[in-house]
Formats: sequence, structure tokens, C-alpha cells
Amino acid sequence: MNVSIVGSGYVGTTIAACLADIGHDVINIEIDDEIIETINAGEAPIHESGLEERIADHAGATLRATTDYDAVRDTDVTFLCLPTPQSEDGSLDFAIMRAGAESLGRALADKDDEHLVAVKSTVLPGTTEDVVGPILETESGTRIGDGLELAMNPEFLRMGTAVEDFLEPDKVVFGTASDEAAATLRELYAPILARDETDLVETDIREAELIKYANNAFLASKVSLVNELGNIAREYDADAYEVLEAVGLDDRISERFMRSGLGWGGSCFPKDVNALRAGAREQGYDPELLDAAVAVNDAQPRRLVDLLEDHVPLEGARIAVLGLSFKPGTDDVRKSRALDVIEHLRDRGAAIVAHDPVAIENVRPHFPEIEYAESAEGALEGADGAVIATGWPEFDDVSFEGMARSVVVDGRRIEIDEDALEVYEGLTW
Repeated sequence: MNVSIVGSGYVGTTIAACLADIGHDVINIEIDDEIIETINAGEAPIHESGLEERIADHAGATLRATTDYDAVRDTDVTFLCLPTPQSEDGSLDFAIMRAGAESLGRALADKDDEHLVAVKSTVLPGTTEDVVGPILETESGTRIGDGLELAMNPEFLRMGTAVEDFLEPDKVVFGTASDEAAATLRELYAPILARDETDLVETDIREAELIKYANNAFLASKVSLVNELGNIAREYDADAYEVLEAVGLDDRISERFMRSGLGWGGSCFPKDVNALRAGAREQGYDPELLDAAVAVNDAQPRRLVDLLEDHVPLEGARIAVLGLSFKPGTDDVRKSRALDVIEHLRDRGAAIVAHDPVAIENVRPHFPEIEYAESAEGALEGADGAVIATGWPEFDDVSFEGMARSVVVDGRRIEIDEDALEVYEGLTW
């Protein structure tokens, strides 16, 4: 099929490369000339495992990028993969989505064939039908259901494993208002749906919108509960990992997302949970459990720094922060717990030297005043203490011999020879 994707951010770029990889002709519509040049040159504009080689394989053939919305007229399906920035109260700003829908609608005004528009961005229930749909109808001059179809196809991509998540998903969700839209999506996803391990969920548009939020809210709440239990276990001098390993053997609970530690971050969990909380309040419902999940999560970085301060007076101390991205395998630092750790350390007067295998340049604008090291050992050299903020595998074999005092507080339970350290503290174990 011929596919167009509006937006070449993390989601748009990933699904464009993956759809080209399974045999479709794909064009990315993007306003950033630098991103367009990067994709057309066969390079990835973001750091994501498996993405660079797929773009290199298909760029110039079945994958290309352009600023011209008119290119959508030569495609059968358009995915809207546009950002919805979050306001202070957690509500979403649809300005970019509205602008993209307007441009898309105008381009489709001159198309005679049927066309499907599928929203891929994470939006609250009602957005696809009440915001995007009317804009498309107005600008294209075509009514939904009369040659123009509308759908919601939420993404479930994790940073670091996004390519694998798209090509080998647990589930694919189609939210549609017509049989025609559902049939088009089934044809598009046929190579992926052929996997026995992939479940297809076909539902209405509003349910599809909410499934994504419910999915992330459940996982975020599970992590916060695990961290709460980890905090309690530590107060009893018990190992939370041993406790939760046993709990995970219950098939009603499962062993996944049972690692306690510094908490969740990134572009999805914080944004989606906060948007759902704000949306619930707009509907007159007080989401107390989700509020508590966020409160527990936000307290973990302070607890980590408190533990370090039990052993190292932080005023004027040189502290190494290992890990800056919100999780291993990505350079994304959005809502990274490491940034909160740095803020707490800075507020208590510590001199910070930080290292991350790939994310330093993304953090530097946030904290231009701190020192950055090109290696973990370089960050640890002469340090009075260290914290592990991201569980990069590279840190498992790091040497702490160069520290002034080998005091380490671990927020991610990496592989460390505790006996070789003066002090080792696990955040929840």
C-alpha cells in the first residue's frame, strides 16, 4: 500500500521505517528541513535500536520525506503522528494537531479516491471524532464516511525497543467507525497480524483512544506500587527484589514491571498519566489512585539523594551521576528521573559530574553549569560519592577505584561488587 505519515518524530519515523520494511511505500510529511534531509540521506534522526539500518535500507526507494502535503494524494492511508504538548495542569494542547489536520484536509480536497486518516498520536477519548474529524471535513469538503474514513490506531512503542515493538507487538488496536476503515487497516498490518503471538483488537474510536491511556496508567501504577513496596521492604531490612520475584509468580500479577527503584519517566508514562488525570477532573471525577501513583514516583529521586546524604555531606562534595536517559537503550531524557536527581544534588550544594553513553548532549541544555565526563570512570575519578540513575549495561563492569570515597547509592540495581566499595546502598533493597 501507499502510506503517508504526518510527523517525523519518534513515533512517525519509527513506523515509517517499519512500514517500509514490511513492503509498503511510505512518505513522511515533515516541516523540519534537517529531519527531511537526514531521512532522505538514509540516516536516523533519533537514536533507536534497529532504526538506522532500516532507514538506510529503504531511503530513496520505498521511504522518503518531504514538506509537501500534496504527496498524500498519492497514498491510500495517512497516519497523524503529531505532538500534543502538555500544559501545566496536564491537559493537552492540540494546536499542532489542528494545524496538521487542516493542511492534510486541504491536500485531500483534490483527491478523488477514498482515503483513510488514522490518528496515531495519543489523545483523550473524543479527540479523533470531535477535533480531527470536523477539521478534515471542513478543509477537504468531504464528509467522514463518504470517501473519507477516520480511525484511531494507538501506538505501544517503548524507547529502546520501538522497532521490535512495532514489528512484533503483543496487540494491535483498530478503532474505527466503518467496516471500510477496518478492512484497510487489516490489509496494511497483514504481515504483522500473521504472527500467532499478536492479538488484534477491533473496537470503536473512543475505546481505542482510551486503551492507550489505560495501558500506560496501569503500568505506571504498577511500577509505583512496586516502588512503594520496595520502600517498605527497605525499612524492614528486607530485599524487595526477592519479595517481588515471589509475588510475580502469581499469574494474576506476572513478573513483568517488578523491578523497584528510581521510578518511571520518559515521554509516555508521565504525559499520559497526567493527561488522564486532567481529563478525569474535567469530567468531574477525582482520580485519587493515579494521583498517589504520581506522588510515589516523584518522591523516589529525593529518597535516593537522602540516602547519599546519610553518608556524604553534599555541600561542596563532588558527586558522580551515572546515567542520564530515562532508560537504557535511548538518548531520550524527557522526564528522566536522573534530571530530578541532579536538581536535588544541585540544590544541596553538590558539584556534579555526569556521564551517559548517548544522552549527554540532550541534557547539557538543561544543566549547562555541571561537568560532563566522556566515560563512567572519568565521572568517578576523585568523586566523593556516586549515584546510579540509569541502568545501562555498560555500568555493570565499571571500576570505582578512582573515587575519593567509594560511596555508591544505586537506583537501578546494576551488577556491582559491593564488597569492593566503602558504602553501597540500594534505593529499595
